Amino acid sequence: MEAGKTALAQTTSLLSGGPPVQVVPYVPEPGVPGLTITPGTANPFAGADGSGGSGSGGTSGTGGGTAGDSDALGTMLGQSWGLTAVSNATALGVNPSALAATCVVESGCQNVAGSGTVAGAFQMTASTYTAMINAALAQNPALASQIVPGLAGQMDPATESIAASEYLLQGAQYLQANGVSDPTVLDVRGYYNFGPAGGAAIANASPDATMSSVLYNYSAATLASNGVTPGETVAQWQASVAAKIGNASTQPVTI
Repeated sequence: MEAGKTALAQTTSLLSGGPPVQVVPYVPEPGVPGLTITPGTANPFAGADGSGGSGSGGTSGTGGGTAGDSDALGTMLGQSWGLTAVSNATALGVNPSALAATCVVESGCQNVAGSGTVAGAFQMTASTYTAMINAALAQNPALASQIVPGLAGQMDPATESIAASEYLLQGAQYLQANGVSDPTVLDVRGYYNFGPAGGAAIANASPDATMSSVLYNYSAATLASNGVTPGETVAQWQASVAAKIGNASTQPVTI
């Protein structure tokens, strides 16, 4: 969840459950590619080896990963709404592993209330959710037929996945416009957590710079509420995020 609000992204642990056992053979959605997932077969995404490529991600923006499978994606697919969320991300040109990594960090992919107006599996504020769902529907009007309208959609994970995917897409585009050539999931995590200016500052910062110096306009209380410890460096923060999202961290955000 983006900064500028109190009590932002929540720190959670990666769930131990893997991909669902049951077969979900087909999910038809207007304007969305049909996806078939059968247990024991390969993930339906190109390059789905879970490695995320050979790049390092982080501040350089040169992760060079391949959009595909990941531990985070397996966690999201373990939810009843996971396959729909994959379709929604794909419809907006977003790597489903980037979306899955977001819900893993924000809530463990659980549909929970947050603080203030923050809510849902992707822990978006009401204002950001509203702006992003409107932007997503403007980009792909076919998605309108499947959303829960109004702010009630914020607590419907499948609907909120549309807004979160749009936010990730805008984050990747913003970082590209601010010197990050190929934003990775780890790069865009800063944008999702701390907003556009904060996200760009982190992505372009020296690894040994402290988070408090990079995010100098954020109070100590706000940084603490986002899990940033005193003296923590950018490299340390990135390592802590990467530990939560695993092999999704170096994958690209867009497909």
